[in-house]
Amino acid sequence: MAKTIVVKQVGSPIRRPAIQRQTLVGLGLNKMHRVRELEDTPAVRGMIRKIPHLVEIVEERD
Repeated sequence: MAKTIVVKQVGSPIRRPAIQRQTLVGLGLNKMHRVRELEDTPAVRGMIRKIPHLVEIVEERD
């Protein structure tokens, strides 16, 4: 089974650049305190690194 990570949105996309809002939508997050379980891939990790002030990694699962 593939590794997964649990990501939670902790920051609001209001008054943020459009590219940051689009990155949140790409991760499946668009409202405060939403939580998503995503496959741990380099693409997902890169998206999280683009917006570290808006999301946090809650858990890493094997």
